[in-house]
Amino acid sequence: MKLLDLVNRYVTFKRSLGMRFATQPRVLRRFSRVLGDIEVGDVTREAVEAFLYGGRIVTNTCFLNYKLLRGLYRFAISRGFVSWSPLPDIIPAPLPPFRPHIYSTSELTALLEATRVLKSSRNPMQPYTFRVLLLVLDSTGIRVGEALHLELRDVDLQSQVSTIRDTKFFKSRLVPLGPRLTQELLAFLKCRSALPLPLREKSAFFASSTGRAIPYQHVITLFQRVRSAAGVQRDKGSSYPPRLHDLRHTAAVHRVIAWYRDGADVQRLLPQLATYLGHKDLRSTQRYLTMTPELLEGASLRFHHYADPEGRYA
Repeated sequence: MKLLDLVNRYVTFKRSLGMRFATQPRVLRRFSRVLGDIEVGDVTREAVEAFLYGGRIVTNTCFLNYKLLRGLYRFAISRGFVSWSPLPDIIPAPLPPFRPHIYSTSELTALLEATRVLKSSRNPMQPYTFRVLLLVLDSTGIRVGEALHLELRDVDLQSQVSTIRDTKFFKSRLVPLGPRLTQELLAFLKCRSALPLPLREKSAFFASSTGRAIPYQHVITLFQRVRSAAGVQRDKGSSYPPRLHDLRHTAAVHRVIAWYRDGADVQRLLPQLATYLGHKDLRSTQRYLTMTPELLEGASLRFHHYADPEGRYA
């Protein structure tokens, strides 16, 4: 069996289990492309190591690719396509967990103001579109991909709710829109109506000058221009800049901080936050609650109130 045939069978198998398996096939097919049109049994350990680590600093991506290839070869061995795995037996220890950047209120304001650097003669609406996209991501905490897949029909401003369709876990959910965000979106839609509607009500909410959805990678590139212009940086020593996806982490952390300040029952509300973010369980949501000084202060005050309700030790 050819290596590419094995990859295609594995992808079909994973999707038959109900998994989206959307990004992994690109890695597996690149693996097949790099090694060439060869038989599965001709893959060498040296070739696999070169694909995983050759000429690069070991990163968490290396470990993710290793786990992906490990799944591929477990599948191949269980089906009798190969008798052994060419993956290295020993891999370096994983790197420390990634720490997202939690944007401060001043940084969020700076990002919104910096969208003016995206002025374009080809797409005059680009700065405004990107500004509203940032507002939606910060206000709702939806994923970047979910925002870019929004269609005009999905945003019901009269009911102040947005429908997120066919998400990461093949589910749809409703996300409420606050009054201020609703007003921003009403104004945005008046300008959006000047752009083409190639699919009518199914046209992209956040669109390029053609009326089509803006590509994900292009949005990431634009964000780094905006972030750089806003002067938003990580602490010295960090090897990667703040990401657009960190707005989702920021939205989750800021929501919990607001609950603490309002005296709400955070433990009771956390499952609701998980549903709001589109998570299957609370454990997934906990990954988004990066400890910040503000969050730590809120949790500490709540603990003191619980331990000393009469304020005897204040």
